[in-house]
Amino acid sequence: MWTGEYAEREGPFRIIHLHSSFSLGGKEARAVRLMNLMGERAEHTILSAVPGALDARDAIAPGIVAHFPTDAPPLAGRPSLARFRKLAGYIYDFDLVLSYNWGAMDGAMAHRLYWDRWWNMMPPFLIHHEDGFNEDESVKRNWKRNLYRRHALRTASRLVVPSELLGGIARREWKVPADRVELIRNGIDVGSYARGPSLSIPGFERTDGEVVIGTVAGLRKVKDLPRLVRAVATLPGHVRLVIVGEGPERAAIAAEAERCGIADRVVLAGFMPEPARWIGHFDMLALSSLSEQAPIAVIEAMAAGLPVVSPDVGDVASMVAPINRSFVVAGEAEYRAALAQMAADAGQRRRIGEANRAAAAERFDETRMVASYQKLYARALDGYDVFTGRFLGID
Repeated sequence: MWTGEYAEREGPFRIIHLHSSFSLGGKEARAVRLMNLMGERAEHTILSAVPGALDARDAIAPGIVAHFPTDAPPLAGRPSLARFRKLAGYIYDFDLVLSYNWGAMDGAMAHRLYWDRWWNMMPPFLIHHEDGFNEDESVKRNWKRNLYRRHALRTASRLVVPSELLGGIARREWKVPADRVELIRNGIDVGSYARGPSLSIPGFERTDGEVVIGTVAGLRKVKDLPRLVRAVATLPGHVRLVIVGEGPERAAIAAEAERCGIADRVVLAGFMPEPARWIGHFDMLALSSLSEQAPIAVIEAMAAGLPVVSPDVGDVASMVAPINRSFVVAGEAEYRAALAQMAADAGQRRRIGEANRAAAAERFDETRMVASYQKLYARALDGYDVFTGRFLGID
């Protein structure tokens, strides 16, 4: 690891990303966006706990150096000191270790176990990012995992969370000291969404009089997309559902649409990068998740001038404009009623969408997010700003 002065730095920083999965979802979209902004000042190695889940690599910009090694120690598997030692030896060869979510916690544990005993050298800083939970921990965390997190995160220099809710969980349940919990709200290039759609969605072609409910998500159980299918099935026949994303629940979602008799009204478009170019085909965004924190899809919809209907999960209610908050609801009957009301009123959708666009510009432009990551990563890289090439110093 480089520990000299700025003037002595030669070549790009080497950053390793430990992902629970690298199928494109909110955390992957954010990680890739930051990678793209780093440009030639960094090169990246990506490990996925699910080796075949690498769809997000398609969103990495041309010219960004990114490696997907096949000979690295596995992130997932039966815990053992031998595997952790190999993993520590691998990740300690980088300048910075970035880990993401529970599926990458073995990487944090390897970093923890060999923190002060690896070749008499200081290992690289580890920054762990938590963005939420799968369905098995959406209401209550698993106590065994909580104990594991408490131990594994002891040598993480920071735990980054996107929501106040998750920050509280980290402090209370994982016992992470408050001064090591870093709240960084998700952000996007809000201005790029004002231009409207320029890319078609595979399998979807709008017809006159349709109302298009859209959602953007990794197709995982925690997103509970069959619930959204069932809710759309109760709406009039001119309402269609477009689901953009890929994942293991695709077949179950398609089967639910068939069972509900609306297979012809549901489009499973698969993974699509560059949401600014196509999310404007939607008339509204709907979530159906069991658990969320601060979903990037909500920010993208707001930037595109769309209203949002969602269960009352995570920080969604505080993210949307005040006029939209009555459509972030608890309860199945309330959820279906909110979808029906929003689908039925074009004027309401327009008013709420305009308010959401203004709120996104004010609170969720990526300049704020990037500035926070600039300072965070500079503290771990001896004061060097990997986004601009400037030496910021360490405060």
